[in-house]
Amino acid sequence: MFGDVSDTQQKMLSIDIQPGWKAGTKITFEREGDENPGRIPADIIFHVREKPHEHFRRCGNNLIYEAKITLKQALLGCEMAVPTIDGVTLPLKLPGIIKPCSHHRIPGYGMPLTRSPQQRGDLLVCFKIIFPAELPVECLEAVKHFPDE
Repeated sequence: MFGDVSDTQQKMLSIDIQPGWKAGTKITFEREGDENPGRIPADIIFHVREKPHEHFRRCGNNLIYEAKITLKQALLGCEMAVPTIDGVTLPLKLPGIIKPCSHHRIPGYGMPLTRSPQQRGDLLVCFKIIFPAELPVECLEAVKHFPDE
């Protein structure tokens, strides 16, 4: 008798990653796994993982960008350039006081929606206020006259 015969074959499987796919999305190639005599070939299943981005975090279809601003900018308002996932830079003008943990929503600059790629989530610009290590005495005196709220 010949025993088990093993024949190794290679097959290239291609995955067309769609914009907006979320972590955990499964791609299944039915019956493309190992074949053994008398057995149905197994399925090959791939799970999508998200690669961390240097500027953005994903929250559903929205993207979160953390903008670092100074205490002066937070108190007086500021203008800044906000990057997008597409490489475009958007101008953002923030008049007045920017509160800690506040955010500004820019509609349509988040991730593409899986079932409708022409639509997108939002870009949320979250503000992280960088406090100075020290303040001059005249600034400290001015702060003493701020209203208690």
